[in-house]
Amino acid sequence: MKPTGILFFPAFDWAISPTHPEREERLLYTRDQIFEEGIMDLPQIREYQPGLATDRDIARVHFCVPDVAAQITEAHLVSAGSALRIADAYMEGEIKNGFAIIRPPGHHSKTVSHGNRGFCNINNEAIMVEYLRQKYGIKRVAIVDTDVHHGDGTQEIYYNDPDVLFISFHQDGRTLYPGSGHMDELGGPLAYGTTINLPLAPRTTDTGILYALEHLIMPILEEFKPEVIVNSAGQDNHYSDPLADMRFSAQGYARLNEMLAPDIAVLEGGYSVQTALPYVNMGLIMAMAGIDYSNLREPDYVPERMRENPANLEYIEKMVRRQLQVFRQREEQIAKNRKTRERFHHIHKQIFYDTDYIHEDQSIQLRLCPECPGFRLIESTAQHRNGYYYRVYCVSIPANACASCQAEGHSCYTDMSSNDRYDLVYLQDRANDDYRSIDIKKDVEMVL
Repeated sequence: MKPTGILFFPAFDWAISPTHPEREERLLYTRDQIFEEGIMDLPQIREYQPGLATDRDIARVHFCVPDVAAQITEAHLVSAGSALRIADAYMEGEIKNGFAIIRPPGHHSKTVSHGNRGFCNINNEAIMVEYLRQKYGIKRVAIVDTDVHHGDGTQEIYYNDPDVLFISFHQDGRTLYPGSGHMDELGGPLAYGTTINLPLAPRTTDTGILYALEHLIMPILEEFKPEVIVNSAGQDNHYSDPLADMRFSAQGYARLNEMLAPDIAVLEGGYSVQTALPYVNMGLIMAMAGIDYSNLREPDYVPERMRENPANLEYIEKMVRRQLQVFRQREEQIAKNRKTRERFHHIHKQIFYDTDYIHEDQSIQLRLCPECPGFRLIESTAQHRNGYYYRVYCVSIPANACASCQAEGHSCYTDMSSNDRYDLVYLQDRANDDYRSIDIKKDVEMVL
């Protein structure tokens, strides 16, 4: 039997601040415990060394303003590159599954990146998914986000892509950052039903979360039939996490991972550095490798304190029934949406970068194509921390775009390339793996 691949990257040279919750100790206590327990010496485990992503890998997902170098450090390239390293090992048949235990995290980073929000500059899972699609021809992917905070960045990146199923359970956004992930966030007009959110009440336990997994997530995955399942493996649903208020245990995480059986897991949040993370990561690794985890317990775990409220379980059951129905009716709704006479669907957003204190204003036009998911035109403005006010125009053409949308998207890029209303104009053409930008004032085009 093939082993489970494990990769550690603590990012010693990257921190938001010396005492910030997102710090290197998140991984170091886990690594120490796993090595002390001898897990890494077992034949079921194979350790991998970090990799390095390229600017091109980043541009495949993000419009970094003003450029990739301005938004990331080498640690970000190694974190994203390590996810790619585990993905390669899985796709090339070296391992049966893999877990990239890495930082900095990424699931709050959206298509346009002006800075750090939710501790994230670039989105590791999305970069990995687009890498898999370009290199290996993968089409259908499922991302299950188990972080206590809604994975709003990953959701936004794939909100209009019917071939990427995004499922997130998280503490209700009315009680926790980033305030999103509500049940009516179901995907764009041509990808309706492939975004599924399950906002859970504070203090939901193993019982409630595993019920949602068994009765909603697993049936949806079986029907969607993804080629690859990715776990955006946040660990801050744990009962001891200082940034949230849930009641999940290490045993619960292990059971979830055993049932979900992800092909690739990528670490996201989790800030109970000593109390939870070593046990949760141990549980995930043991479950992925098929090692008995029945004796895994946190020292302070008291089962009597983790009983599910019957009223909350009833509430979860209702949400599960509703979201399962939405998913099963998605094709009918998409067919109705395609009949609109509108050429473009318009959206306006205001996005707050809490870490860097940046306010972004964004207008999006989605081409309502009768043949494909359509391309996006994004106008974005924001004042950076250095005081410079950027106005940018972005053209994003998906990998599964039809020939007409590819041609129209390129025309939009060409037409806007001399428009002095903007500082920068970007082209992201995943269909042809072509990524470029023009600095309007300097009249210089950069091709990655």
